[in-house]
Amino acid sequence: MVIRMTGAALILSPWLVRALIRNSRFFADHWLLIVTFGIAGVLGTQLFYLSAIQRLPVGVALLIMNLAPVILVARAWIATRHRPRWLVLSGTVISVMGLVVAANVAGSGFDLLGVLLAIASAACLATYFVAAEKAGHAVPPLALTSGGLAVGALATAALCGIGVMPFIIEPTTVEYGGISVLWLVAVGWIAFITTSAGFGLGVVAVPLIGSRLASFIGLTEILVASGFAWLLLNEAPDSAQVIGGGLILIGVALIRAEPSSPEIPRGETSAAPSP
Repeated sequence: MVIRMTGAALILSPWLVRALIRNSRFFADHWLLIVTFGIAGVLGTQLFYLSAIQRLPVGVALLIMNLAPVILVARAWIATRHRPRWLVLSGTVISVMGLVVAANVAGSGFDLLGVLLAIASAACLATYFVAAEKAGHAVPPLALTSGGLAVGALATAALCGIGVMPFIIEPTTVEYGGISVLWLVAVGWIAFITTSAGFGLGVVAVPLIGSRLASFIGLTEILVASGFAWLLLNEAPDSAQVIGGGLILIGVALIRAEPSSPEIPRGETSAAPSP
């Protein structure tokens, strides 16, 4: 985690430097947003999820973590005191049903601590979308991403330093579609491509389409992951993943079809977790 966060922060650092040149008080003016994004959105989401899967099946932990969109719908409902319209509620229910089917949680055991850790991950993920929505002209999205990743990397390094998290490097080879690559290549791909592009494009998109819709579109990560697993690891998706993925897409389409649903005014969003 430290290596990929640091690498991604360096890749996106030109936008952070540009923001500092334009506004020498960039950190002083936006430190709370950057720290919240880094600690909750970047580190918290991953740390709590990885902790949860030590006690829960991956499918269950993934399901609970991806309830972040439901948290955002409930947040908007409470903040605006307006019940979301039926398309939003229907899309929410259908997306969660698709998530349950795709995650294949049938017969999974229950562990209270594991569930609480997964809920904390969901809250941090919701905070990621709320914080990203505040990015714009005053807070350039890629500058926020670079700063947040740097904060997350420093916090992770501190946790490793005091022994809360392990830091182990084991040189090995990785198999992708029958092709062996060095571990450095795999780490480089994760740090410089998937992390920097994933976080960067996500934070750029959220202010454009809103945190709620972006969070539901994020559910399609399961579909994309299944596709790459099929392409690179020869792991063909099963019928549950196909059906669940279809339900998720239907839910997202319903939510997208209701652009006039009440939203929290942009100036009233809070970057603080409610995870």
